[in-house]
Amino acid sequence: MFPRSPGQSRLAQLASAASSVVLVLQLCSCQTTATSDITGSLGDTAEASPSADPRREVDAYRDRYRANPRNPGLALQYGKALRAAGERSQAVAVLEQASIANPGDKALLAAYGRALADNGNFEMAFDVLSRAHSPDDPDWRILSAEGAVLDQLGRYDEARQYYTSALKIAPDDPTVLSNLGLSYLLSKDLPKAEETLRRAYGHANSDPRVRMNLAVVIGLQDRPAEAESIVKAGLPAEEAVANVAYLKGLLSKDKVRAEAVRIPLSAPATRPVRTSEAAEAE
Repeated sequence: MFPRSPGQSRLAQLASAASSVVLVLQLCSCQTTATSDITGSLGDTAEASPSADPRREVDAYRDRYRANPRNPGLALQYGKALRAAGERSQAVAVLEQASIANPGDKALLAAYGRALADNGNFEMAFDVLSRAHSPDDPDWRILSAEGAVLDQLGRYDEARQYYTSALKIAPDDPTVLSNLGLSYLLSKDLPKAEETLRRAYGHANSDPRVRMNLAVVIGLQDRPAEAESIVKAGLPAEEAVANVAYLKGLLSKDKVRAEAVRIPLSAPATRPVRTSEAAEAE
């Protein structure tokens, strides 16, 4: 059985879990070898590939960026590397300056908005993301990112409107469905969260982290054996054991309380047990 805190009501337990669980899908980075902190997907290519060294990526772009800080392409790559290395405040600073220097560059605005969300600046992130596309030319990835930010602000009904709009453009996209499932989890509608995450999990192109999100929802409904079977499915023994241990840790109330302080919307690929972020267009 998953560990529980004595004396804590089930409703309080769910609320505590949901507050930390919001942020295993970032949807963002390694297949069977991992799971990450639970997070809504921002739908960008913020993270380095699983084989890349984030610090090396930062070093590779730093001097090039400093030599030409107004170059939007370099700013995007440097900001991406900084986010992957966990330097979120620095990523915000770089992308903010690049956005000021290139005010009409929507790709920069999108990256800046996501970096703000990484850093916990959700109100500003939503404002910036809303300027990264337009109603007459919406980007479903940004719509989904806006929904993830609204979820962080506790505006679940509004968030789902954005996911619905994204799904009209990209029907049954597993990253959007997973974000939608996490939205239901945050509002403690676990049956709806499970139903939605099962749709995402059943998609041929679903990110491996979807399975962890689904397992968390099932585990929170007191079905630990089923949750474990999902995170172990198709994995080598060592990786299956690691995934089960990570799942139990997520559902442990002590760990939940520790991680609920703040888990970024887009965490760097640093955990030994982690899955992969969906391939997202820039």
